[in-house]
Amino acid sequence: MIRKIIEINEEKCNGCGACASACHEGAIEMIDGKAKLTRDDYCDGFGDCLPNCPTGAITFVEREAAAYDETAVKENMKRKAQESKEKEEKSEKTAFSGCPGHALHQFNREESIKKEETVKEVQQSQLGQWPCQIKLVPVNAPYFDGAKLLIAADCTAYAYANFHQEFMKGKITLIGCPKLDSVEYSEKLTRIIAENNIKSVTVLRMEVPCCGGLERAAVAALKNSEKFIPWQVVTITIDGKIKED
Repeated sequence: MIRKIIEINEEKCNGCGACASACHEGAIEMIDGKAKLTRDDYCDGFGDCLPNCPTGAITFVEREAAAYDETAVKENMKRKAQESKEKEEKSEKTAFSGCPGHALHQFNREESIKKEETVKEVQQSQLGQWPCQIKLVPVNAPYFDGAKLLIAADCTAYAYANFHQEFMKGKITLIGCPKLDSVEYSEKLTRIIAENNIKSVTVLRMEVPCCGGLERAAVAALKNSEKFIPWQVVTITIDGKIKED
């Protein structure tokens, strides 16, 4: 049948993942860093993804396409939810076994100042736990109890010189990149916030458009958790400064 459906211009797509997050039917997936319409019958033609695209890569076209199949969409979303749940459960069960890089650690960062003979202060890491990748951290890790949560884009630690002292100190840090990871963070972040005693949330992102995916996921998680928690978003410029509103 000829019907209205979306079309994605891969040359304009910057891989931010905003459209995939906005598509409630799961028709859009991130593949090799680009957004792709994977199933015509999953696209309802309403275009919820269009206003979320920062580069204008998505447009409507009329072409031969399979009819929208609501039943297939519901089955697909149910399957994805089950797969996500199984992955989370598997991650939690194997958190302390297998690859050493996945093992949980919690560090006791005592306030101490070490000085060399030149009386130069030695900077100390403020990382309070391991792992710190959003994809790897267990939802119900013990260090989330009473935690001030920092959700930071990977690049912020390299762009902002005083990252540890100004942002990580006294917080539990979760890092990710919505462009490179090609995953939807909001579901996992929702569970972390909803199922733990989180005191506050700070989102640290870069000013580049693709970093908007991390902010949107965090804000969605805060809303979906149905908790009233103090939160803020801080944006870092590409030359390493805090962007003023």
